[in-house]
Amino acid sequence: MASEPHLLTERTRDTAEDDLERDLHTEHQVLNMGPSHPATHGTVKFLIELDGESIVDLDIQVGYLHRGFEKECESGSWYQAIPYTDRLNYNSAILCNIGYCMAVEKLLELETPIRCQWIRVMAGELSRLGDHLTRCGAACLELQAMTPFLYAIEARELTWDLQEMLCGARVTSNMVRIGGVKHDVPPAFPPAAREFIPKIRKLLGDFDDVVTQNRIFIDRLRGTGVISKEDCIRYAVTGPVLRSTGVPLDLRKDEPYLVYDQVDFDVPVGEVGDNYDRYLVCVEEMHQSLRIVEQCLDKLDQMGPGPVNVDDPRVRWPAKGRVFNQMEELIQQFKAVTEGPIVPEGEAYCAVESANGELGFYLVSDGGAVPYKVRCRPPSLINLQPLPLMVRGAMLPDLIPSFDFINMIGGECDR
Repeated sequence: MASEPHLLTERTRDTAEDDLERDLHTEHQVLNMGPSHPATHGTVKFLIELDGESIVDLDIQVGYLHRGFEKECESGSWYQAIPYTDRLNYNSAILCNIGYCMAVEKLLELETPIRCQWIRVMAGELSRLGDHLTRCGAACLELQAMTPFLYAIEARELTWDLQEMLCGARVTSNMVRIGGVKHDVPPAFPPAAREFIPKIRKLLGDFDDVVTQNRIFIDRLRGTGVISKEDCIRYAVTGPVLRSTGVPLDLRKDEPYLVYDQVDFDVPVGEVGDNYDRYLVCVEEMHQSLRIVEQCLDKLDQMGPGPVNVDDPRVRWPAKGRVFNQMEELIQQFKAVTEGPIVPEGEAYCAVESANGELGFYLVSDGGAVPYKVRCRPPSLINLQPLPLMVRGAMLPDLIPSFDFINMIGGECDR
């Protein structure tokens, strides 16, 4: 008789646990986030499996900004593909232009003039700076920090002012040409750049004061979105995401192109591979980009005026000023526009260190005026692949900074 109450208690407890499990609805919830969610930047959809507020699994669905970039490039001349590259990573269009034009130049076996190479490096670093400012500023905004966002956007506006002086556009800053650049640096650009760079540094300092040691910001980033260097290498991840794990891979150092081997700059790396490390890497890369721009300005001043395009009318379109005043130049432009440059038969791959990592272009020519094959190696798509690995077991809000600091750009991801 003494054991009866014990058995009754066990039976009652089991029944109560079953009732509790049934009443709490403990089956996982599936949440559709995007593609119109503001934190997904309007271009990607997350199918999130949740246990309460913990992420069990994540399915990333891309393709909402697909433009058929590669087939568009294969339907026009080699020159007509350049504006399409502007729309890949539209935060750093110049870097995309440089990568594509260098791939075409590799097929043509062209070497651009040295002044052109310094201008390309300078413009590319301004473009990288604008990209990082957008990434860090938008990440703060989506974590409800409005003030640092304003600092970053003000600095980006100064950067875009300089890009506008170089090529006449702020966002789709198309200034790179096959065999050169649109034109030489305008006379007003160097003094404006020397005036704006200290202002940008001051704004970066203000951004750092407000954010970097902020307790809430640190708690939201540190220990979230963690990925190991082994997983980065396994997924072929590059750029700040890889460098945040401690791997100092940077094509500007490891496979120098243009004049990067003549420029003094450092490659910042992290240790943990979390969102906070990625933030710190991006901020330091902005300071390094400013260093490079200053060195380019000094070098351009030292070398004085010189050619910025190859002297080959079969490749390089003539400047508008000459077209409007000389018959020969008008004929040359007419033939270049109607027929396009003829690229020798062959294939080439060229990669540059974009703001997100290795941006590569694989081109195939059949000896005609139209590319036979254009293939883009987009860091945004590749860097996005391990995101489910980075957020499994994390809280739902941790998805936002993790996605922000991967910096997926829809135009480059979907192509």
